Amino acid sequence: MTLTKLRRSSTSLRRPFRSLSVPNYRRYFAGQVVSISGNWMQTVGEMWLVLRLTDSATAVGITTALQFTPMLFAGAWGGVLADRISKRRLLAWTQSLMALPALTLWMLTMTGHVTVLVVMALVFVRGSVNAIDNPARQSFVMELVGRERVVNAVSLNSLIVQSARIIGPALAGIVIATVGIAPCFLLNSLSFGAMLIALWRINPAELQPAHQASREPGQLREALRYVKRTPELSIPLGVMAIVGTLSFNFQTILPLMARFAFHGSAGTYAALTSAMAVGAVGGALAVGTRRRVGPELLTAAALAFGGFGLASAVAPSLGSEFVLLAAVGAASVTFAAGINSSLQLAAAPEMRGRVMALYSVVFLGSTPIGGPLAGWMSDAFGPRSALVLTGIAALVGGAVLWSSLIRRPAAAAASVQLHDVTDLVEAVDQPLHVGRRVVHREGRSRRRAYAELAHQRLRAVMPGSHADPLTPEDLADVVGMRAVERERDERAAVSRSQRTVHD
Repeated sequence: MTLTKLRRSSTSLRRPFRSLSVPNYRRYFAGQVVSISGNWMQTVGEMWLVLRLTDSATAVGITTALQFTPMLFAGAWGGVLADRISKRRLLAWTQSLMALPALTLWMLTMTGHVTVLVVMALVFVRGSVNAIDNPARQSFVMELVGRERVVNAVSLNSLIVQSARIIGPALAGIVIATVGIAPCFLLNSLSFGAMLIALWRINPAELQPAHQASREPGQLREALRYVKRTPELSIPLGVMAIVGTLSFNFQTILPLMARFAFHGSAGTYAALTSAMAVGAVGGALAVGTRRRVGPELLTAAALAFGGFGLASAVAPSLGSEFVLLAAVGAASVTFAAGINSSLQLAAAPEMRGRVMALYSVVFLGSTPIGGPLAGWMSDAFGPRSALVLTGIAALVGGAVLWSSLIRRPAAAAASVQLHDVTDLVEAVDQPLHVGRRVVHREGRSRRRAYAELAHQRLRAVMPGSHADPLTPEDLADVVGMRAVERERDERAAVSRSQRTVHD
Protein backbone atom coordinates (compact mmCIF):
# COMPACT_ATOMS: atom_id res chain seq x y z
CA MET A 1 0.00 0.00 0.00
CA THR A 2 2.82 2.39 0.91
CA LEU A 3 4.64 1.62 -2.35
CA THR A 4 1.44 2.33 -4.31
CA LYS A 5 1.00 5.66 -2.55
CA LEU A 6 4.61 6.59 -3.29
CA ARG A 7 4.13 5.77 -6.96
CA ARG A 8 0.97 7.85 -7.10
CA SER A 9 2.73 10.74 -5.40
CA SER A 10 5.63 10.48 -7.82
CA THR A 11 3.24 10.50 -10.79
CA SER A 12 1.41 13.54 -9.40
CA LEU A 13 4.70 15.41 -8.94
CA ARG A 14 5.83 14.60 -12.48
CA ARG A 15 2.51 15.52 -14.11
CA PRO A 16 3.11 19.31 -14.31
CA PHE A 17 6.44 18.66 -16.08
CA ARG A 18 5.51 15.81 -18.45
CA SER A 19 6.28 17.88 -21.58
CA LEU A 20 9.91 17.96 -20.49
CA SER A 21 10.09 14.27 -21.40
CA VAL A 22 10.16 15.46 -25.03
CA PRO A 23 13.84 16.17 -25.87
CA ASN A 24 13.12 18.98 -28.32
CA TYR A 25 10.87 20.78 -25.85
CA ARG A 26 13.45 20.31 -23.09
CA ARG A 27 16.06 22.14 -25.20
CA TYR A 28 13.57 24.86 -26.09
CA PHE A 29 12.56 25.25 -22.44
CA ALA A 30 16.18 25.78 -21.30
CA GLY A 31 16.85 28.37 -24.00
CA GLN A 32 13.66 30.25 -23.16
CA VAL A 33 14.49 30.46 -19.44
CA VAL A 34 17.79 32.23 -20.16
CA SER A 35 16.49 34.42 -22.98
CA ILE A 36 13.33 35.64 -21.24
CA SER A 37 15.23 36.31 -17.99
CA GLY A 38 17.53 38.58 -19.98
CA ASN A 39 14.51 40.23 -21.58
CA TRP A 40 13.08 41.04 -18.15
CA MET A 41 16.41 42.55 -17.11
CA GLN A 42 16.17 44.76 -20.19
CA THR A 43 12.56 45.75 -19.41
CA VAL A 44 13.32 46.70 -15.81
CA GLY A 45 16.37 48.66 -16.96
CA GLU A 46 14.41 50.52 -19.67
CA MET A 47 11.53 51.50 -17.39
CA TRP A 48 13.82 52.63 -14.59
CA LEU A 49 16.02 54.57 -17.04
CA VAL A 50 12.99 56.42 -18.45
CA LEU A 51 11.74 57.15 -14.94
CA ARG A 52 15.17 58.48 -13.95
CA LEU A 53 15.43 60.66 -17.06
CA THR A 54 11.90 62.11 -16.88
CA ASP A 55 10.39 61.41 -13.43
CA SER A 56 7.09 61.04 -15.32
CA ALA A 57 4.52 58.27 -15.04
CA THR A 58 3.11 59.22 -18.45
CA ALA A 59 6.54 58.75 -20.06
CA VAL A 60 6.74 55.26 -18.58
CA GLY A 61 3.30 54.48 -20.00
CA ILE A 62 4.27 55.79 -23.44
CA THR A 63 7.47 53.70 -23.41
CA THR A 64 5.47 50.59 -22.56
CA ALA A 65 3.02 51.44 -25.34
CA LEU A 66 5.81 51.81 -27.90
CA GLN A 67 7.09 48.34 -27.05
CA PHE A 68 3.75 46.79 -27.99
CA THR A 69 2.44 49.16 -30.70
CA PRO A 70 4.03 47.04 -33.49
CA MET A 71 2.20 44.00 -32.09
CA LEU A 72 -1.10 45.86 -32.36
CA PHE A 73 -0.63 46.79 -36.02
CA ALA A 74 1.66 44.06 -37.36
CA GLY A 75 1.21 41.08 -35.01
CA ALA A 76 -1.46 39.48 -37.20
CA TRP A 77 0.91 39.62 -40.19
CA GLY A 78 3.49 37.89 -38.02
CA GLY A 79 0.99 35.06 -37.70
CA VAL A 80 0.63 34.88 -41.49
CA LEU A 81 4.42 34.49 -41.74
CA ALA A 82 4.39 31.80 -39.04
CA ASP A 83 1.85 29.80 -41.09
CA ARG A 84 3.85 30.20 -44.32
CA ILE A 85 7.42 29.32 -43.35
CA SER A 86 9.32 27.12 -40.93
CA LYS A 87 8.78 28.44 -37.41
CA ARG A 88 12.17 27.17 -36.29
CA ARG A 89 13.96 29.11 -39.03
CA LEU A 90 11.84 32.20 -38.41
CA LEU A 91 12.65 32.16 -34.68
CA ALA A 92 16.38 31.91 -35.39
CA TRP A 93 16.19 35.13 -37.40
CA THR A 94 14.03 37.06 -34.92
CA GLN A 95 16.11 36.05 -31.89
CA SER A 96 19.26 37.23 -33.66
CA LEU A 97 17.72 40.57 -34.61
CA MET A 98 16.39 41.24 -31.10
CA ALA A 99 19.94 41.31 -29.72
CA LEU A 100 20.81 44.43 -31.78
CA PRO A 101 18.64 47.05 -29.96
CA ALA A 102 19.95 45.76 -26.61
CA LEU A 103 23.58 46.14 -27.72
CA THR A 104 22.90 49.64 -29.06
CA LEU A 105 21.24 50.79 -25.84
CA TRP A 106 24.14 49.38 -23.80
CA MET A 107 26.71 51.35 -25.81
CA LEU A 108 24.74 54.63 -25.67
CA THR A 109 24.09 54.32 -21.92
CA MET A 110 27.72 53.49 -21.21
CA THR A 111 28.97 56.51 -23.19
CA GLY A 112 26.41 58.91 -21.66
CA HIS A 113 24.69 59.73 -24.97
CA VAL A 114 21.35 58.18 -24.09
CA THR A 115 18.17 60.30 -24.12
CA VAL A 116 14.58 59.41 -23.47
CA LEU A 117 13.76 59.66 -27.20
CA VAL A 118 16.59 57.22 -28.00
CA VAL A 119 15.28 54.77 -25.39
CA MET A 120 11.76 55.00 -26.82
CA ALA A 121 13.01 54.50 -30.39
CA LEU A 122 14.99 51.37 -29.49
CA VAL A 123 12.07 50.01 -27.49
CA PHE A 124 9.92 50.44 -30.61
CA VAL A 125 12.49 48.59 -32.77
CA ARG A 126 12.60 45.68 -30.31
CA GLY A 127 8.81 45.57 -30.27
CA SER A 128 8.72 45.46 -34.08
CA VAL A 129 10.84 42.31 -34.15
CA ASN A 130 8.77 40.82 -31.33
CA ALA A 131 5.61 41.28 -33.42
CA ILE A 132 6.98 38.56 -35.72
CA ASP A 133 8.71 36.51 -33.04
CA ASN A 134 5.81 36.12 -30.61
CA PRO A 135 3.20 34.43 -32.87
CA ALA A 136 5.86 31.98 -34.08
CA ARG A 137 6.86 31.10 -30.49
CA GLN A 138 3.22 30.66 -29.43
CA SER A 139 2.34 28.29 -32.28
CA PHE A 140 5.69 26.45 -32.27
CA VAL A 141 4.74 24.78 -28.97
CA MET A 142 2.22 22.46 -30.66
CA GLU A 143 4.88 21.32 -33.16
CA LEU A 144 7.25 20.48 -30.31
CA VAL A 145 4.89 18.40 -28.14
CA GLY A 146 1.69 17.58 -30.09
CA ARG A 147 -1.97 17.93 -29.04
CA GLU A 148 -1.84 15.58 -26.05
CA ARG A 149 0.71 17.70 -24.18
CA VAL A 150 -0.13 21.17 -25.45
CA VAL A 151 -1.98 22.34 -22.30
CA ASN A 152 0.94 21.21 -20.17
CA ALA A 153 3.49 22.79 -22.52
CA VAL A 154 1.63 26.12 -22.58
CA SER A 155 1.52 26.14 -18.78
CA LEU A 156 5.26 25.39 -18.70
CA ASN A 157 5.80 28.31 -21.09
CA SER A 158 3.91 30.45 -18.60
CA LEU A 159 6.14 28.98 -15.90
CA ILE A 160 9.17 30.07 -17.94
CA VAL A 161 7.86 33.62 -18.22
CA GLN A 162 6.98 33.84 -14.54
CA SER A 163 10.27 32.28 -13.42
CA ALA A 164 12.03 34.80 -15.65
CA ARG A 165 10.02 37.54 -13.96
CA ILE A 166 11.60 36.42 -10.68
CA ILE A 167 15.12 35.88 -11.97
CA GLY A 168 15.29 38.84 -14.38
CA PRO A 169 14.08 41.67 -12.12
CA ALA A 170 16.00 40.27 -9.14
CA LEU A 171 19.23 40.27 -11.19
CA ALA A 172 18.36 43.69 -12.61
CA GLY A 173 17.84 45.12 -9.13
CA ILE A 174 21.23 43.78 -8.01
CA VAL A 175 23.01 45.00 -11.17
CA ILE A 176 21.42 48.47 -11.07
CA ALA A 177 22.21 48.88 -7.37
CA THR A 178 25.85 47.76 -7.75
CA VAL A 179 27.16 48.70 -11.21
CA GLY A 180 24.38 50.71 -12.89
CA ILE A 181 21.71 50.28 -15.56
CA ALA A 182 23.85 49.73 -18.68
CA PRO A 183 25.00 46.13 -17.92
CA CYS A 184 21.34 45.01 -17.91
CA PHE A 185 21.22 45.68 -21.64
CA LEU A 186 24.51 43.91 -22.35
CA LEU A 187 23.44 40.80 -20.43
CA ASN A 188 20.16 40.69 -22.34
CA SER A 189 21.95 40.82 -25.71
CA LEU A 190 24.11 37.86 -24.63
CA SER A 191 21.09 35.87 -23.40
CA PHE A 192 19.76 35.48 -26.95
CA GLY A 193 22.70 33.17 -27.62
CA ALA A 194 21.12 30.53 -25.36
CA MET A 195 17.95 30.53 -27.47
CA LEU A 196 19.90 30.30 -30.72
CA ILE A 197 21.83 27.29 -29.40
CA ALA A 198 18.56 25.62 -28.31
CA LEU A 199 16.99 26.14 -31.76
CA TRP A 200 20.12 24.76 -33.45
CA ARG A 201 20.01 21.61 -31.27
CA ILE A 202 16.31 20.87 -31.96
CA ASN A 203 15.90 17.71 -34.07
CA PRO A 204 13.65 18.57 -37.06
CA ALA A 205 12.75 14.89 -37.57
CA GLU A 206 10.98 14.82 -34.17
CA LEU A 207 8.85 17.92 -34.81
CA GLN A 208 5.14 17.68 -35.70
CA PRO A 209 4.88 20.58 -38.17
CA ALA A 210 1.56 21.83 -39.44
CA HIS A 211 0.96 22.10 -43.17
CA GLN A 212 2.54 25.35 -44.38
CA ALA A 213 0.07 27.73 -45.98
CA SER A 214 0.87 28.84 -49.51
CA ARG A 215 1.30 32.52 -50.31
CA GLU A 216 -2.19 33.74 -51.24
CA PRO A 217 -4.02 37.06 -50.95
CA GLY A 218 -6.61 37.49 -48.22
CA GLN A 219 -5.10 35.05 -45.69
CA LEU A 220 -5.51 37.49 -42.81
CA ARG A 221 -9.15 38.19 -43.73
CA GLU A 222 -9.69 34.44 -43.97
CA ALA A 223 -8.40 34.04 -40.40
CA LEU A 224 -10.68 36.80 -39.12
CA ARG A 225 -13.70 35.18 -40.77
CA TYR A 226 -12.69 31.80 -39.34
CA VAL A 227 -12.49 33.21 -35.81
CA LYS A 228 -15.79 35.07 -36.21
CA ARG A 229 -17.72 31.92 -37.10
CA THR A 230 -16.07 29.81 -34.36
CA PRO A 231 -17.40 30.71 -30.87
CA GLU A 232 -14.68 28.60 -29.20
CA LEU A 233 -12.22 31.18 -30.57
CA SER A 234 -14.17 34.44 -30.77
CA ILE A 235 -15.45 34.51 -27.19
CA PRO A 236 -12.07 33.88 -25.46
CA LEU A 237 -10.36 36.35 -27.81
CA GLY A 238 -13.02 38.98 -27.11
CA VAL A 239 -12.63 38.60 -23.36
CA MET A 240 -8.84 38.70 -23.65
CA ALA A 241 -9.17 41.95 -25.61
CA ILE A 242 -10.96 43.52 -22.62
CA VAL A 243 -8.70 42.11 -19.92
CA GLY A 244 -5.50 42.47 -21.96
CA THR A 245 -6.18 46.15 -22.62
CA LEU A 246 -7.20 47.23 -19.13
CA SER A 247 -5.78 44.67 -16.69
CA PHE A 248 -2.37 43.47 -17.95
CA ASN A 249 -0.49 46.76 -17.53
CA PHE A 250 1.84 45.77 -14.71
CA GLN A 251 4.96 46.94 -16.57
CA THR A 252 3.55 50.46 -16.22
CA ILE A 253 1.88 50.13 -12.82
CA LEU A 254 4.51 48.34 -10.72
CA PRO A 255 7.39 50.84 -11.13
CA LEU A 256 4.94 53.62 -10.30
CA MET A 257 3.69 51.76 -7.22
CA ALA A 258 7.30 51.27 -6.10
CA ARG A 259 8.25 54.91 -6.65
CA PHE A 260 5.16 56.87 -5.65
CA ALA A 261 2.95 54.60 -3.50
CA PHE A 262 5.71 53.03 -1.39
CA HIS A 263 8.50 55.61 -1.99
CA GLY A 264 11.01 52.88 -2.87
CA SER A 265 13.87 52.30 -5.31
CA ALA A 266 14.63 49.97 -8.21
CA GLY A 267 14.99 47.19 -5.63
CA THR A 268 11.39 47.78 -4.49
CA TYR A 269 10.20 47.56 -8.10
CA ALA A 270 12.12 44.32 -8.58
CA ALA A 271 10.65 42.92 -5.34
CA LEU A 272 7.06 43.74 -6.40
CA THR A 273 7.63 42.10 -9.79
CA SER A 274 9.18 39.04 -8.17
CA ALA A 275 6.35 38.70 -5.64
CA MET A 276 3.81 38.67 -8.44
CA ALA A 277 5.90 36.15 -10.36
CA VAL A 278 6.11 33.76 -7.37
CA GLY A 279 2.32 33.48 -7.34
CA ALA A 280 2.26 33.14 -11.11
CA VAL A 281 4.60 30.13 -10.93
CA GLY A 282 2.06 28.40 -8.69
CA GLY A 283 -0.74 29.21 -11.13
CA ALA A 284 1.27 27.86 -14.07
CA LEU A 285 1.99 24.60 -12.23
CA ALA A 286 -1.70 24.19 -11.36
CA VAL A 287 -2.75 24.58 -15.00
CA GLY A 288 0.04 22.20 -16.04
CA THR A 289 -1.65 19.27 -14.28
CA ARG A 290 -4.68 19.52 -16.61
CA ARG A 291 -5.20 17.98 -20.02
CA ARG A 292 -8.09 20.31 -20.90
CA VAL A 293 -9.16 23.78 -19.87
CA GLY A 294 -12.89 24.34 -19.41
CA PRO A 295 -14.97 27.53 -19.21
CA GLU A 296 -15.44 27.07 -15.45
CA LEU A 297 -11.68 27.40 -14.84
CA LEU A 298 -11.39 30.44 -17.12
CA THR A 299 -14.31 32.16 -15.40
CA ALA A 300 -13.04 31.43 -11.89
CA ALA A 301 -9.54 32.65 -12.79
CA ALA A 302 -10.87 35.91 -14.26
CA LEU A 303 -13.06 36.60 -11.22
CA ALA A 304 -10.19 35.82 -8.82
CA PHE A 305 -7.90 38.07 -10.89
CA GLY A 306 -10.38 40.93 -10.52
CA GLY A 307 -10.98 40.41 -6.81
CA PHE A 308 -7.31 40.25 -5.85
CA GLY A 309 -6.57 43.17 -8.18
CA LEU A 310 -9.02 45.37 -6.28
CA ALA A 311 -7.61 44.19 -2.96
CA SER A 312 -4.05 45.05 -4.04
CA ALA A 313 -5.20 48.57 -4.89
CA VAL A 314 -5.96 49.25 -1.23
CA ALA A 315 -3.10 47.29 0.38
CA PRO A 316 -1.92 49.39 3.35
CA SER A 317 1.70 48.17 3.52
CA LEU A 318 4.45 46.81 1.31
CA GLY A 319 4.22 43.39 2.99
CA SER A 320 0.50 43.04 2.30
CA GLU A 321 1.09 44.21 -1.28
CA PHE A 322 3.59 41.38 -1.78
CA VAL A 323 1.00 38.81 -0.64
CA LEU A 324 -1.83 40.23 -2.76
CA LEU A 325 0.34 40.59 -5.86
CA ALA A 326 1.31 36.92 -5.51
CA ALA A 327 -2.40 36.06 -5.59
CA VAL A 328 -2.90 38.36 -8.59
CA GLY A 329 -0.02 36.59 -10.33
CA ALA A 330 -1.51 33.14 -9.73
CA ALA A 331 -4.96 34.13 -11.00
CA SER A 332 -3.72 36.14 -13.99
CA VAL A 333 -1.39 33.44 -15.32
CA THR A 334 -4.10 30.77 -14.85
CA PHE A 335 -6.43 32.94 -16.92
CA ALA A 336 -3.90 33.78 -19.65
CA ALA A 337 -2.53 30.23 -19.95
CA GLY A 338 -6.06 28.83 -20.01
CA ILE A 339 -7.11 31.14 -22.85
CA ASN A 340 -3.90 30.28 -24.73
CA SER A 341 -4.42 26.51 -24.36
CA SER A 342 -8.08 26.62 -25.35
CA LEU A 343 -7.23 28.57 -28.52
CA GLN A 344 -4.40 26.19 -29.47
CA LEU A 345 -6.72 23.19 -29.16
CA ALA A 346 -9.70 24.78 -30.93
CA ALA A 347 -7.77 26.20 -33.90
CA ALA A 348 -7.26 24.22 -37.11
CA PRO A 349 -3.55 23.37 -37.64
CA GLU A 350 -3.26 25.44 -40.82
CA MET A 351 -4.80 28.44 -38.99
CA ARG A 352 -2.95 28.11 -35.68
CA GLY A 353 -0.23 30.68 -36.43
CA ARG A 354 -2.77 33.33 -37.38
CA VAL A 355 -5.08 32.53 -34.45
CA MET A 356 -2.20 32.77 -31.97
CA ALA A 357 -1.13 36.02 -33.65
CA LEU A 358 -4.59 37.42 -32.90
CA TYR A 359 -4.15 36.24 -29.31
CA SER A 360 -0.84 38.13 -29.16
CA VAL A 361 -2.52 41.21 -30.63
CA VAL A 362 -5.31 41.34 -28.04
CA PHE A 363 -3.03 40.29 -25.14
CA LEU A 364 0.17 42.23 -25.87
CA GLY A 365 -0.82 44.53 -28.73
CA SER A 366 -3.54 46.13 -26.62
CA THR A 367 -0.86 47.54 -24.27
CA PRO A 368 -0.42 50.72 -26.39
CA ILE A 369 -3.97 51.58 -25.33
CA GLY A 370 -3.87 50.30 -21.75
CA GLY A 371 -0.29 51.39 -20.91
CA PRO A 372 -0.75 55.14 -21.51
CA LEU A 373 -4.19 54.97 -19.89
CA ALA A 374 -2.68 53.40 -16.76
CA GLY A 375 0.11 56.01 -16.81
CA TRP A 376 -2.35 58.89 -17.18
CA MET A 377 -4.56 57.57 -14.37
CA SER A 378 -1.49 57.18 -12.15
CA ASP A 379 -0.45 60.78 -12.83
CA ALA A 380 -3.96 62.12 -12.25
CA PHE A 381 -5.23 59.97 -9.37
CA GLY A 382 -2.23 57.94 -8.17
CA PRO A 383 -1.00 54.47 -9.22
CA ARG A 384 -3.58 52.70 -7.03
CA SER A 385 -6.34 53.92 -9.36
CA ALA A 386 -4.75 51.92 -12.20
CA LEU A 387 -4.99 48.77 -10.05
CA VAL A 388 -8.69 49.52 -9.47
CA LEU A 389 -9.17 49.56 -13.26
CA THR A 390 -7.26 46.27 -13.45
CA GLY A 391 -9.66 44.60 -11.02
CA ILE A 392 -12.86 45.94 -12.58
CA ALA A 393 -11.88 44.90 -16.11
CA ALA A 394 -11.03 41.35 -14.98
CA LEU A 395 -14.37 41.05 -13.16
CA VAL A 396 -16.19 42.18 -16.31
CA GLY A 397 -14.26 39.57 -18.32
CA GLY A 398 -15.25 36.86 -15.85
CA ALA A 399 -18.90 37.92 -16.06
CA VAL A 400 -18.81 37.74 -19.88
CA LEU A 401 -17.27 34.26 -19.78
CA TRP A 402 -19.86 33.04 -17.29
CA SER A 403 -22.73 34.46 -19.34
CA SER A 404 -21.46 33.26 -22.75
CA LEU A 405 -19.87 29.89 -21.97
CA ILE A 406 -21.68 28.62 -18.87
CA ARG A 407 -25.11 30.19 -18.23
CA ARG A 408 -26.36 30.59 -21.81
CA PRO A 409 -25.38 27.08 -23.07
CA ALA A 410 -26.91 25.51 -19.94
CA ALA A 411 -30.19 27.38 -20.45
CA ALA A 412 -30.21 26.54 -24.16
CA ALA A 413 -29.57 22.85 -23.46
CA ALA A 414 -32.51 22.74 -21.04
CA SER A 415 -34.69 24.44 -23.65
CA VAL A 416 -33.60 21.96 -26.34
CA GLN A 417 -34.54 19.02 -24.11
CA LEU A 418 -38.08 20.40 -23.69
CA HIS A 419 -38.45 21.00 -27.43
CA ASP A 420 -37.06 17.53 -28.23
CA VAL A 421 -39.86 15.86 -26.22
CA THR A 422 -42.48 17.75 -28.22
CA ASP A 423 -40.71 17.08 -31.51
CA LEU A 424 -40.47 13.35 -30.83
CA VAL A 425 -44.25 13.21 -30.24
CA GLU A 426 -44.91 15.22 -33.42
CA ALA A 427 -42.46 13.23 -35.53
CA VAL A 428 -43.23 9.69 -34.35
CA ASP A 429 -45.58 9.02 -37.29
CA GLN A 430 -43.67 11.18 -39.77
CA PRO A 431 -41.73 9.41 -42.54
CA LEU A 432 -37.97 9.60 -42.90
CA HIS A 433 -37.00 10.53 -46.46
CA VAL A 434 -33.64 9.36 -47.79
CA GLY A 435 -32.93 9.82 -51.46
CA ARG A 436 -30.34 11.16 -53.88
CA ARG A 437 -28.08 12.01 -50.92
CA VAL A 438 -30.56 14.54 -49.53
CA VAL A 439 -31.66 13.70 -45.98
CA HIS A 440 -34.27 15.36 -43.79
CA ARG A 441 -37.03 14.56 -41.30
CA GLU A 442 -40.35 16.31 -41.07
CA GLY A 443 -41.08 17.76 -37.67
CA ARG A 444 -37.39 18.26 -36.79
CA SER A 445 -36.33 20.42 -33.85
CA ARG A 446 -36.50 24.19 -34.22
CA ARG A 447 -33.12 24.43 -32.48
CA ARG A 448 -31.12 24.08 -35.70
CA ALA A 449 -27.96 25.52 -34.20
CA TYR A 450 -27.66 22.58 -31.82
CA ALA A 451 -27.94 20.09 -34.69
CA GLU A 452 -24.82 21.29 -36.51
CA LEU A 453 -22.67 18.64 -34.81
CA ALA A 454 -24.95 15.88 -36.08
CA HIS A 455 -24.81 17.42 -39.54
CA GLN A 456 -21.02 17.29 -39.48
CA ARG A 457 -21.07 13.65 -38.36
CA LEU A 458 -23.51 12.80 -41.14
CA ARG A 459 -21.19 14.26 -43.75
CA ALA A 460 -18.36 12.17 -42.30
CA VAL A 461 -20.48 8.98 -42.58
CA MET A 462 -21.86 9.81 -46.05
CA PRO A 463 -19.10 11.66 -47.97
CA GLY A 464 -20.43 14.08 -50.55
CA SER A 465 -23.89 14.31 -48.96
CA HIS A 466 -25.66 17.51 -48.10
CA ALA A 467 -28.35 17.56 -45.48
CA ASP A 468 -30.65 19.60 -43.39
CA PRO A 469 -29.14 19.75 -39.88
CA LEU A 470 -30.42 16.83 -37.80
CA THR A 471 -30.72 16.17 -34.12
CA PRO A 472 -28.35 13.51 -32.78
CA GLU A 473 -31.35 11.20 -32.26
CA ASP A 474 -32.29 11.50 -35.95
CA LEU A 475 -28.74 10.76 -37.01
CA ALA A 476 -28.92 7.16 -35.78
CA ASP A 477 -32.07 6.60 -37.88
CA VAL A 478 -30.42 8.10 -40.96
CA VAL A 479 -27.29 5.98 -40.66
CA GLY A 480 -29.38 2.88 -40.04
CA MET A 481 -31.54 3.61 -43.06
CA ARG A 482 -28.44 4.11 -45.17
CA ALA A 483 -27.16 0.69 -44.09
CA VAL A 484 -30.50 -0.93 -45.00
CA GLU A 485 -30.39 0.71 -48.42
CA ARG A 486 -26.84 -0.46 -49.03
CA GLU A 487 -27.75 -4.06 -48.06
CA ARG A 488 -30.81 -3.96 -50.34
CA ASP A 489 -28.73 -2.70 -53.30
CA GLU A 490 -26.14 -5.43 -52.73
CA ARG A 491 -28.81 -8.16 -52.70
CA ALA A 492 -30.33 -6.81 -55.90
CA ALA A 493 -26.93 -6.81 -57.59
CA VAL A 494 -26.30 -10.44 -56.54
CA SER A 495 -29.75 -11.47 -57.80
CA ARG A 496 -29.13 -9.85 -61.20
CA SER A 497 -25.75 -11.57 -61.55
CA GLN A 498 -27.30 -14.94 -60.70
CA ARG A 499 -30.03 -14.49 -63.33
CA THR A 500 -27.38 -13.56 -65.86
CA VAL A 501 -25.45 -16.75 -65.13
CA HIS A 502 -28.56 -18.96 -65.44
CA ASP A 503 -29.52 -17.31 -68.72
